[in-house]
Amino acid sequence: MIERKVGFIGAGRMAEALARGMLRAGVASAQNLYASDPSEQRRLLFSADIGAHTLAENTGVMGAAEVVVLAVKPQIMPAVADEIASAVTPAHLIVSIAPGIPLAWFEERLGTDRLMRVMPNTPALVGEGAAAFCRGRGTDDSDAAVLEQMLSAVGICVEVEEKLMDAVTGLSGSGPAYVYLAIEALSDGGVKMGLPRQVATRLAAQTVLGAAKMVLESRKHPGELKDEVTTPGGTTIEGLHALEKAGTRKAFIDAVEAAALRSKQLGERDRGGRC
Repeated sequence: MIERKVGFIGAGRMAEALARGMLRAGVASAQNLYASDPSEQRRLLFSADIGAHTLAENTGVMGAAEVVVLAVKPQIMPAVADEIASAVTPAHLIVSIAPGIPLAWFEERLGTDRLMRVMPNTPALVGEGAAAFCRGRGTDDSDAAVLEQMLSAVGICVEVEEKLMDAVTGLSGSGPAYVYLAIEALSDGGVKMGLPRQVATRLAAQTVLGAAKMVLESRKHPGELKDEVTTPGGTTIEGLHALEKAGTRKAFIDAVEAAALRSKQLGERDRGGRC
């Protein structure tokens, strides 16, 4: 159980996923959760549905919570940072889930080094997220343990160096969109070969889910699992050959690289730099 009070500045879908996940996993109680948001509808959801305390003012969360999650978009972050800076104390652990904005920026704007950056992804909404985090200079192992509890409640999490956070954004942050595209394409292939759309999409989605679970649970290299499916002269090798001819492998690598570079550019722009 997380004993510290957790507050969310921004009560959007990712904040909701984290709050619900912590309650579902039993690592937090609703009475220790706080949230602020300009939207009355989002505040009502957190109060009536989740059972958290809600406030209209961000500074109210600062006064109530010890762990404060900044769950707002990067372009809004400068205004939020300016608003809460005077309320930050040495007791606060500040966690940002905004992509592209480095710890040094928060340290300068908020006057604290008890900071952490997180890159979550949208499957956290169904308890299957893939998140990475990095620590600020003023954090310790107990701070990391609290964050790991929060993130593990909605999927898996790993700790990385801050210089790798844009790569995480390009891979797992943007990755769900690549997978959705793959599922849609697989479904199209099934429809082309005569399957009803609903059947094709269900089979495609479950195939991706099952294959991902095989990678995680078997701990085998994806190439080894691929070879286990591929028999000499069979159907799978023909399909793999078609994918290789189409440059599918290169396309996925290029997608991760492009998204990571864009993350870096957007972070520079949103914190007042040039891109």
